[in-house]
Amino acid sequence: MGIIVVEICDGSLINQIDVESILENEYPEVAVMMNECLSSCGLCAVRPYAMVNGKKIFAETPEACLEKIKHRIDLELALYKLD
Repeated sequence: MGIIVVEICDGSLINQIDVESILENEYPEVAVMMNECLSSCGLCAVRPYAMVNGKKIFAETPEACLEKIKHRIDLELALYKLD
């Protein structure tokens, strides 16, 4: 289990790409959790989105959303490296 949790709604448009494999291979600190619903009704049908440690990340395309997710992961990892 990772120190950073990325939650993805089953209905999210980001599922057009294999986010789970991409992120878990690139970031061993990340756990991707697929959920039936993240209670952001409507957003998943309009824009690709995911939650990174409870913060909503969304963009116009799945690829742009993935880049924003990676950026948020990098920011979260930087917090753990401050020690």
